[in-house]
Amino acid sequence: MKLICIGRNYAAHIEELQNERPKEPVVFIKPDSAILPKEQDFYIPEFSNNVHYEVEVLVKIKKVGKHIAKQFAHTYYDEIGLGIDFTARDLQADLKAKGLPWEKAKGFDGAAVIGKWMPKNMYENVDRMGFSLLRNGENVQKSNTSLMLWKIDELIAYVSTYFMLKKGDILFTGTPAGVGKVSPNDYLSGILEGETMFEINVR
Repeated sequence: MKLICIGRNYAAHIEELQNERPKEPVVFIKPDSAILPKEQDFYIPEFSNNVHYEVEVLVKIKKVGKHIAKQFAHTYYDEIGLGIDFTARDLQADLKAKGLPWEKAKGFDGAAVIGKWMPKNMYENVDRMGFSLLRNGENVQKSNTSLMLWKIDELIAYVSTYFMLKKGDILFTGTPAGVGKVSPNDYLSGILEGETMFEINVR
């Protein structure tokens, strides 16, 4: 199982980090060891002083696929979720400045929060789902999948050009604006279409 992540998929987030708008999806991989075990708190790693939360809509792949056409991409997933792509922003900035890969900033242990899964058919349109992240009860990220630069089916088709998708793979579809630093004792909760999908304590 692999975690396939998309960067820079919301225009407002690109602007807030002053990144260049990409001409095609930005793709990176997290190892499965990055998954935060259920019911476990998130511990800020000792190698970073600036870990950011990034809430993202998730898709679980249900069958093997390669070179998937966009019109068939919807048949490759039945479940939708919500999670967090934790990012060691200080480490990432340093690695990017040196032109180095930034897996250490994205793929460290516990860096991938995966909430509960919901049947795709519960949602009228996966391209128009509202979601948000609350930190200590305050809404810090709020967006809608309609604002994605590349929608879910487009991402599946694109990614499958480079990586064979396998049953159980998880696609992180990108984060909207509002990312920020986590601190010890923060309490994070993710909401998708009014449903609480995860709750995390930060240590």
